[in-house]
Amino acid sequence: MSDPVLVSRPRPEIALVTLNRPGRLNAMNSDLIEGLHGALDEVDADNTVRVVILTGAGRGFCAGADLGGYGEVPETENLGPVPTTFRLQQRIAALIPRMRQVRKPIIAAVNGAAAGGGFALVLGSDVRIASESARFNAAFVRIGLSGCDIGVSWMLPRLVGAARAHLLLLTGRIIDAAYAEEIGLVAEVVPGDGLLEAAMGIADEIIANSPFGVWMTKEVMWSNLEVASQRAAIDLENRTQVLASQTADAKEAMKSFVEKRAPDFRFG
Repeated sequence: MSDPVLVSRPRPEIALVTLNRPGRLNAMNSDLIEGLHGALDEVDADNTVRVVILTGAGRGFCAGADLGGYGEVPETENLGPVPTTFRLQQRIAALIPRMRQVRKPIIAAVNGAAAGGGFALVLGSDVRIASESARFNAAFVRIGLSGCDIGVSWMLPRLVGAARAHLLLLTGRIIDAAYAEEIGLVAEVVPGDGLLEAAMGIADEIIANSPFGVWMTKEVMWSNLEVASQRAAIDLENRTQVLASQTADAKEAMKSFVEKRAPDFRFG
């Protein structure tokens, strides 16, 4: 059996994380969830990785929960059905804050259906691009559950506005890539055979910036989605800028600009 999540290095400083259950449209079961947690831990700990690309094998990105069976839920021995189900819910939902905590930007390269939990993974990424064949929906409400799950009800209104988010969550409506781009759910739509190359092009643009600067940009952007005021956001920005200005990479950026050459960043 193939690993349910693959981690590869298609280029220096880029990690490609591939959901690898193509026969099930990369639906979430215990092995895939645990594999994805492990992959996020791996790429976060590897300081040679600057950008992570998340995609799916085959013709789908991730079809959400595997309704054919999830498998064993870790650490649930001797628990009843309600505590076991709650542990399962927490383990899946924990992927979204874990994606936020990864110090490198995560680019979702959505190559097909992204439904339910797969939709949540798209929203939890830092940058989202899609192939023309991509489809999206918050499928939870269509299987007798609340449409609000795995952080979707928090992130979706911030991306597309409350009115559109309410419509998508209450109906479970499937939307195509063109409409997803129109409403700001994804940043770019490209032909399917150029999806990974487009994602790596964005990764290369990010890699051209200092590692610490990119890390702090990701951290502050996510934090400032949660703060209550502009003043609080600016206070955080001010402190981060002073911190970043003291790094060797910031000094290298200034020096390389004066010397009219590409900077040589060392994460210093």
